[in-house]
Amino acid sequence: MTYDFAPLFRTAIGFDRLAQVMDTAARSTGTPSYPPYDIAKTGSDSYALTMAIAGFAPDDIELLVQDSTLVVSGRVSAPQDEGEVLHRGIARRAFERRFALADHVEVTGADMNNGLLRISVRQIVPEALKPKRIPVNAGQTEGPHGVAKVPTPPQQAHTPFASTSTLATPASPRNQSVPNAA
Repeated sequence: MTYDFAPLFRTAIGFDRLAQVMDTAARSTGTPSYPPYDIAKTGSDSYALTMAIAGFAPDDIELLVQDSTLVVSGRVSAPQDEGEVLHRGIARRAFERRFALADHVEVTGADMNNGLLRISVRQIVPEALKPKRIPVNAGQTEGPHGVAKVPTPPQQAHTPFASTSTLATPASPRNQSVPNAA
C-alpha cells in the first residue's frame, strides 16, 4: 500500500521528514515484538523509553542515534554454563529496535536496573524557533525599507563665543547696560 503525499507538498513547506516517516511506517512488514517496551511522557518536553531486556548486561547493549533514528541493539555475550536447560523462557537472542526521533529531540541518557533499560529523551526547542516578542515603539517614523528613523536633535549655530557646556550669544548694543558716568 502506498500513499500519495503530493497534496501535502502543494500547500506545506518543510514536511519532507514527515513523508519519509510515513513512508517507512507503511513499508514495514511486521513489527518485531522483542524486546517489549514502553514509551512514557515524563514532562512537558521529556520522554522515557523503557525496554525489558532480562539477561543482558550493560556491555551487551548499544545505543546509536543516526539520521534522526534511535537504534537500540543487544548482542548476547558468551552463554554461561547453566547445566542442562529443561525450558528456556527467557529470550536471550540478539535484537535491534529502531525508533524515529522528531526534529530537535535528543537522547539525554540511559540506565539499566533490574533488567529494564531506561532511555531518557528530551525535546529541545532551539532559540530560533521559540516565540519572540517584538516591542512596538511609539512616535517614530519609518524611513525607506521599513527602518525606523531616529529623530535628530535640532542643530545649534556655531559661534566663536560658544563654550563646551553652554552656547553664549554676543550681546547686542540695545541690550547692553551702560554704567552711569555721573
